[in-house]
Amino acid sequence: MRELTYLEAIRESMSEEMRRDEDVFIMGEDIGVYGGAFGLTNGMIEEFGPERVRNTPISEAAISGCAVGAAMTGMRPILEIQFSDFVMIAMDNIVNQAAKMRYMFGGKTSVPVVVRLPGGSGAGFAAQHSQSLEAWMAHVPGLKVVQPSNAYDAKGLMKAAIRDNNPVLFYEHKLLYNTKGEVPAEDYEIPLGQADIKREGSHITIVATAIMVNRALEAAEILAKEGIEVEVIDPRTLVPLDTETILNSVKKTSRVLVVYEAVKRGGYGAEIASMIAESDVFDYLDAPIRRLGGLATPIPYNPTLEKAAVPQVDDIVVECRKLMNK
Repeated sequence: MRELTYLEAIRESMSEEMRRDEDVFIMGEDIGVYGGAFGLTNGMIEEFGPERVRNTPISEAAISGCAVGAAMTGMRPILEIQFSDFVMIAMDNIVNQAAKMRYMFGGKTSVPVVVRLPGGSGAGFAAQHSQSLEAWMAHVPGLKVVQPSNAYDAKGLMKAAIRDNNPVLFYEHKLLYNTKGEVPAEDYEIPLGQADIKREGSHITIVATAIMVNRALEAAEILAKEGIEVEVIDPRTLVPLDTETILNSVKKTSRVLVVYEAVKRGGYGAEIASMIAESDVFDYLDAPIRRLGGLATPIPYNPTLEKAAVPQVDDIVVECRKLMNK
C-alpha cells in the first residue's frame, strides 16, 4: 500500500471531498498561493480556484463568523485556524453560535463546519503557539472533537468530519505532519466515536491521544523487553468518546495509564479516568488509575525545557513500571 504523510493525507481528504461535493470549500489565512502556515493546502488553489480556497483577513473572529453563517445556509466550510491557540479569538462564534444553533432552532438548521486546529508543542513555537486546549472544546455540548494520531486515521476522520452535519473541531498535532503511514487510495471513512486498539497487551492499558499514541507505542516496545505487555488505545475522537473499547481493555489488563500532552490539571485525561472510575470496571482494577499529562506551565521556547514540559517516552515507561509495582 502507498504511504502518505499525515499532512498529505489531510490534504488529499479535503481535495477528494471538494471534488465530490461542490458545497465544500476551505477558508483561512494565507491558505491560497502560500499554502498555509504548514504548507498543507499547497496546490489546492490551482485546482479549485480562489472561490473555494478563500484567503481571509487576519481575524479569527471574522473567519469563524463567516464559516458559521455559510454552514447555516447550506455550505460545508472547512475553516483553518493557523495555530490552535488562536481559536480563543473565535470562541463566541464556535461556542455560542455553532455549538448551539441546531438545538436552539429545534433541529431546523445545522452547522456542518470543520475547524482545523494545528496544535501541540515540540516545534519551538513557544507559549502562545504550542498549547493543547482540546479539553475546552470537549466541554461544550454540540461540538465534536477529533484528534488523529496517524495518516490513515487523519484521512478517514477528516472525511467523516466534513460529511457530519455538526461542528467538528479537528486537532492536528504539528509534529505529526511529516510522519508517514499507509493510506488507501480508495475512498474510506472512519466513524466519529470509534476508538482503535493500536497495540494489544495483557498487563497495562494506556489510553493516549494525538502524538502521545506514538510515544506510548515506543514505550510499549521498551516495556515488552522487560516482560510488560502494554495495550495502547487511541480514542481518535474525544467527543463522541468510545467508552466501550476503553473499558473492555481495562477490564482485561486491570491497570490503566491515561497519557495526554495538555496540562494534567483539568485535561481530558481526567474525564477518561473518571469515566473508568465510575464504571463497573472499577472493581477489576489492581492499581489506582494513573494520569500522565503536561506540567502546569506555559510551553517554553527553549527546546530542552519544552521537552520537559510534556510527557516523553521515558516518562511513560516510568509510570508503567510504577503501575506494575502496585
